[in-house]
Amino acid sequence: MITRDVRQAIARAVAAAGFGSADPGLRPGGGPGRYASSVAFGLGAFERGKSPREIAGQLAAELAEQPWIAAAEATGPGYLTVAVTRQTLTALPERIAEAGPACATSDALRGMTMQAPPAVDLVAFGTWEEAWKALTAELTARLAAAAGATVKEGATAPATGQRPATEVAAAAANAGPDEVRFSLARLAPGHPVRIEEAMIARHVPENPAYAVRYAHARAASGVRWAAVRGAEAGPPRPPADPGELALLDALSWLPERVAVAARRGRPDEFARYLEELASATIVTLSSTSHPGSARAPGTDRLALARAARAGLAAGLGLLGVDAPDRM
Repeated sequence: MITRDVRQAIARAVAAAGFGSADPGLRPGGGPGRYASSVAFGLGAFERGKSPREIAGQLAAELAEQPWIAAAEATGPGYLTVAVTRQTLTALPERIAEAGPACATSDALRGMTMQAPPAVDLVAFGTWEEAWKALTAELTARLAAAAGATVKEGATAPATGQRPATEVAAAAANAGPDEVRFSLARLAPGHPVRIEEAMIARHVPENPAYAVRYAHARAASGVRWAAVRGAEAGPPRPPADPGELALLDALSWLPERVAVAARRGRPDEFARYLEELASATIVTLSSTSHPGSARAPGTDRLALARAARAGLAAGLGLLGVDAPDRM
């Protein structure tokens, strides 16, 4: 959610400087809570006799006035780098948990209009290639809507009658429809479309379709563990170790990753982001200082488990994949 705040703050600074709108082009800025923007390169700076670096410096001065921004500066040939305060990072888990599915939304694609494809049943397709193309179109529209685009509802696909005995249908029946859906969603274009049924059915970390859903269940387990212990969440506190910081950083990018994947028509990029978020969740919640671990003594970091559960659930929901509390 922090990237959503940074995006909006940059848009206000650009408007205050008298420039037209431009995408901020956010990217990691060199550590948790740091975000770099290429916005100055797209503002026609040279037409005003200023370099991108000078424009970035002008925008940085405007942003530095925000109380939740610790520092803003021009870096490199014209990047705008923003660092948020430690308090902003500390408050992120509670914000995400409170927002629920809305933690993945933004107005990044406001003004864009697109037509949603007809609703389809993946197992009705005869080949993996056909199923992947249909799912890519569906997910692009779902992600775009979450990023603020106007998505007009498409026509309903005609009924297909009895499901054919295809590889897609067989994999859905044996491995599970969620496993098929996630595995297709993460496939990048430009490569042969092929899903190994035996692999996506395995309950192992090497199977992304399992790992992301398991990470959600692991976060839910941490929340349940704290409830059983009868402990109460303490006040927000600064993250204490690199694992916590990595998880907070990954969570902060959720709405931006939705918007970028939708704009590029690449839902596979968002699915792979969820894999990274899942990995950070497992590493952090497996620490002995976290709820549900072997020696977890308290719940002062319970908010992280709640936030990871909410973020992963929101992401999986956008892909149309179930987010189980137990696996």
